[in-house]
Amino acid sequence: MPHGDGRLSHDLDPRDRSPQDACGVFGVWAPEEEVSKLAYFGLYALQHRGQESAGIAVSDGSRIVVFKDMGLVSQVFEESVLNTLRGHIAVGHCRYSTTGSSVWENAQPTFRSTETGSMALGHNGNLINTPELAARVPGELTATTDTEVLTALLADGEGSVEETALKVLPLARGAYSLVFMNERTLYAARDPQGIRPLVLGRLEHGWVVASETAALDIVGATFVREVEPGELIAIDEAGVRSTRFAVAEPKGCLFEYVYVARPDTSIAGRSIQATRVDVGRRLAREHPVEADLVIPTPESGTPAAIGYAEESGIPYGQGFVKNSYVGRTFIQPSQTIRQLGIRLKLNPLREAIAGKRLVVVDDSIVRGNTQRAIVKMLREAGAKEVHVRISSPPVAWPCFYGIDFATRAELIAGNLSVEEIRQSLGADSLGYISLDELIAATQQDKNRLCRACFDGVYPIDVADDARGKHLLEEARR
Repeated sequence: MPHGDGRLSHDLDPRDRSPQDACGVFGVWAPEEEVSKLAYFGLYALQHRGQESAGIAVSDGSRIVVFKDMGLVSQVFEESVLNTLRGHIAVGHCRYSTTGSSVWENAQPTFRSTETGSMALGHNGNLINTPELAARVPGELTATTDTEVLTALLADGEGSVEETALKVLPLARGAYSLVFMNERTLYAARDPQGIRPLVLGRLEHGWVVASETAALDIVGATFVREVEPGELIAIDEAGVRSTRFAVAEPKGCLFEYVYVARPDTSIAGRSIQATRVDVGRRLAREHPVEADLVIPTPESGTPAAIGYAEESGIPYGQGFVKNSYVGRTFIQPSQTIRQLGIRLKLNPLREAIAGKRLVVVDDSIVRGNTQRAIVKMLREAGAKEVHVRISSPPVAWPCFYGIDFATRAELIAGNLSVEEIRQSLGADSLGYISLDELIAATQQDKNRLCRACFDGVYPIDVADDARGKHLLEEARR
C-alpha cells in the first residue's frame, strides 16, 4: 500500500465553502472484467461526492491489494497503476472528510488484515456513536474515522463475515452506506434509515453497487434496485444473497435532491434533474417577481433556474462564465487571490446583465459568503436589480449524517431572519422554496425523508454531547 504525502487540499477560501458532499462508494464483482478500471470510471462518475482522496482495493480471490492517495481520482490513478490492480472484485471510494482529518491515513478504502483473512471497506455517511463502537475494538486504531472502527469490528469478528456483519451493523447508529469485501466476496449494506443512497446494478458478467445510478450508467451496468435500508447484500460466484439485519425505517436525505446527487441520477424512481426543475417552477409560484432575465449560479442552480424561467415566463439566460478548472487545489492562495474570492470560479457576462432586473437562482445558502459576493459582482457589472431565489428552504441546522455543514452558529439561517439575510446579501429580494413544496417535488412521502438540516428534526437522536464533529481523537482526549 503506497503512502501518500499527507498534503491537505484547500478551497480557495476555507471560510467560503459550499456544503461539502457526502463520499462516493463503488463496488464490483465481475470475473471477466478489468474491475480496477470499472472502479476507476465508477469513482470518476462519483467525483462530485468527495475530492480529498480516492482509493481502490482489488482482490484476485487470494489477497487484497489497496492503492489510495490524496487528490482527485484522475490525480491518484494512472493507467499503469490500474494495470497492476488485477482481480475480479473491487471496492472504490472518493472521500470528503466529515469525521477525522484530511490526511492519507484516513483515505479509503480502509484495510485490515487478521489471522483469518483481510477486509477492505468504503463508507459513505457518518456514525454518531463512534466512541462507543471503538471501545469494542481490540488493540490500537491507526486512523481517526468511524470507518476504521467499522472495518476493525467487521474484520475481527468470530465466524463468517456475514455472521459478524449481522451482529455489528445493528450496533452502529447514524448513516452508513457500505461497500466492503474480503478475498472472495463483495458486500454492501445500508443503515436502517437509508439516509445515504446505495444502488445495485447488473453487468453482463457481474454485479455493481454504487452511491448513485449515474455511476451504473457510466460503467454500462443496468439498474436493478436500491439496496434497502437495513439490508446486507453478499455477491460471489453463487450470485446475490440478501439478508436483513434491521427493520427498514426509511429516512432518505432530502439534501441529496437539492445539491448532493448528480442531475442524471435517480432516487426512489425520481429523476434528480426533473425534481430540481419542478422545484424551480414551484419557487416561481411561491416567490414571483417582475424581472428581465433568470440566471443560475452555475452549475448547481441551473435546473431550478430553468424551471423558474419556464413557470414565470421570464427569459432564461447565462449570466456567468464558470472556470471549470478551478476547484480544489494543493496550492495555498495568496492574500490577493483570496480577496478576489469567487471571481476565480465565476465571472459575470456584463453585456448580458447590464441594466437588467435579474433573478439569480441558487440551490442553497450556507454561510452566505458566496451569494454576497455574487450579488456584489452583478451590481458592479451593471445589474439594475438582483432578486435571489433559493431552491431549498433555509439551512438552519447542522447535519450529523455525512454532509459537512457549518455549525449552527455559523449557518446564516440559524441566526438571521429571511429579511435580515436579504439585507446581509445586499439583494433587492430573497425567496426560499418552502419545505412542503420541496418535498412535494421529490414525490416522496414527508415521513420517508430526513429533513433535519431544514427543520431540526433528527431521525436518529443525536445526544447533546455528540453534536460536534464526532472526531474519534476528541473522544480519546
